[in-house]
Amino acid sequence: MTPIVPAEWAPHRAMWLGFPSHAELWREDLPVAQAEVAALARALAGPGGERVRLMVVGDAAEAAARALLGDTTVEIVRGQFGDIWLRDTGPIFVETAKGPIAAGFEFNGWGGKFEMEGDDIVAEQIAAASGTPLVRNGFVLEGGSLDHDGLGTILTTRQCLLNDNRNGDFDEAKASAALAKALGAKKVLWLEDGLLNDHTDGHIDNLARFVAPGVVACPMAFGADDPNAEVYANTARLLAGMTDSRGSPLQVVRIPSPGRILDADGEIVPASHMNFLIANEAVIVPIYAQESGAFAVEVIQGLFPEREVIGLASTAILTGGGSFHCISQQEPA
Repeated sequence: MTPIVPAEWAPHRAMWLGFPSHAELWREDLPVAQAEVAALARALAGPGGERVRLMVVGDAAEAAARALLGDTTVEIVRGQFGDIWLRDTGPIFVETAKGPIAAGFEFNGWGGKFEMEGDDIVAEQIAAASGTPLVRNGFVLEGGSLDHDGLGTILTTRQCLLNDNRNGDFDEAKASAALAKALGAKKVLWLEDGLLNDHTDGHIDNLARFVAPGVVACPMAFGADDPNAEVYANTARLLAGMTDSRGSPLQVVRIPSPGRILDADGEIVPASHMNFLIANEAVIVPIYAQESGAFAVEVIQGLFPEREVIGLASTAILTGGGSFHCISQQEPA
């Protein structure tokens, strides 16, 4: 069997989440971010049908998590991390002929921007707690920079994967070979730039996602002042000309973006409904504004008719730079 990363809609054994644990990082946003993550954990453990494993750092964070979660079935796992972005610091689970492995990668703080103590040992902690052998790979990679169809097709952006601040010698051929060896990639589909002001340098999980074999969702500008309108149009145009690892043309579906979302300082933030999380029995969508959020949930429900689509606030989590998909990692069944 060729190694394969299961699609996110395949059954999960568990869903890992990071819980905001460092007051010095989150400051006044800490209690609201903790409440948003707890709401996500409750939704995943309830309608989502997931075994939720919530990683916390320290006594204060554990106490806050327990107070917010009450008597839910969420498991609290003590650990160490720099911050909650487990999609990027944790392992990617790969199915092989000898059973599952946890693929670990080098992590350099999104190109040296945010290097924090503990982030480099997240993969080994999750692998150990899940009882999965950790296989280390000698190149820099964040899980949020890739999206998988479960058939060996990987979607990514040149802005991130070929950035000099990750692996300076990577070109498309070298990157594709590395992904083939580590993750069983049969075909890599290259998009260009990600969202404006995204400090991840264009992670794919804010831009385009597989929602079924051969079907990719990407945003559609919302409002005349959407700062990413050109990026969205270019992304949809590129996807429409691509084929997956089977040679099948991609079907492209458009999901409304949140539009122009500003932070407390009036700066444009990389808010995206594409950062949804596919659970066993639900899809959880981050919401930033009421009108665009309701529209996005309605469209996404049409893509996942057998799952309940739930919109939850993610404004405080986004102050840290990401949303629901960024703080999670699924462990396949």
